[in-house]
Amino acid sequence: MNTRVKWVEGQRFVGSADSGHSIVIDASDDSTVHGKTALSPMQLILMGVGGCSGIDVLHILQRGRENVTDCVVEVDGTRADTDPKVFTDIHMTYIVTGKNLDPAKVDRAVKLSGEKYCSASVMLGQVANITKEIKIIEAE
Repeated sequence: MNTRVKWVEGQRFVGSADSGHSIVIDASDDSTVHGKTALSPMQLILMGVGGCSGIDVLHILQRGRENVTDCVVEVDGTRADTDPKVFTDIHMTYIVTGKNLDPAKVDRAVKLSGEKYCSASVMLGQVANITKEIKIIEAE
């Protein structure tokens, strides 16, 4: 796995990966600073952990033959007040929609992701308190 970030202007960079995909990155989480036009690195970290875990949860549930029609992971992070301003708390809300979903299987999938399969969750869990919430919605 290889990535590269290149400065464009101001505090804006373009990141590219050896997969051929690219993304624009801007410095601040505050949209009023520097005319922010892109995601910040810290927002990308939260998206990364949400995507990593969401992929795991969906995969586990599909392998368990659960009829999932939608899966959303909302991630809210709180950072330290002083530099390096690491995440101290991360709350992940899993909103899983499907037909006749087994709550025990959804709970198990979320736990397996956080404890075993999601590298991002395990890594961030070394510095932040990660809490999880599950909402199951019956599909129409």
